[in-house]
Amino acid sequence: MVSLVVHAVLGVAVVVWIVRANPAIFHRPASGPAFSGLELLYLAIGVGSVALGWYFNIRFVLDYGPDQAVFNPIWGDGSWAQYIDLMFANPAAASAGQDYTIGNVVLLPLMTIIDGRRRGLARPWLFFVATLFTSFAFGWAFYLATVERQRRLAGASALPVGDADDATHRADVGRSVGT
Repeated sequence: MVSLVVHAVLGVAVVVWIVRANPAIFHRPASGPAFSGLELLYLAIGVGSVALGWYFNIRFVLDYGPDQAVFNPIWGDGSWAQYIDLMFANPAAASAGQDYTIGNVVLLPLMTIIDGRRRGLARPWLFFVATLFTSFAFGWAFYLATVERQRRLAGASALPVGDADDATHRADVGRSVGT
């Protein structure tokens, strides 16, 4: 159980690190609400995924771990190694496990690092690190909330995509799809 507490502390620490690394994004807006509805939706989904994931993680440790507070969280009963073995225990679990693994270990870091750098985020790789201690869905949701907050604070508005009445928008859409 100590390993779960350590995971929780590390998860909170990484989120704090992201917030402190990006003070221009996470400051209180001069006007308007502290959070937009979309930011709150992303954050609620992320926090909900952590709560649901932690429910199952605690059950896993209680059901599979040894009856002691401190044990090896890497190998043995109730460990990451056993968790990963069980994630591939049958074809259905393996299908979901490989999808989750590729999404979390390959796509999320690529997306957040490349897109985050383009957007000027400091330490965008931390969104992946956060998933190691929170949940895959939390990492995505927190990144999306951060990007939405950055957009809102910049005062940017989304252009309508595919507006057939405006030649500029048609040209933008054409460039984005390679025509």
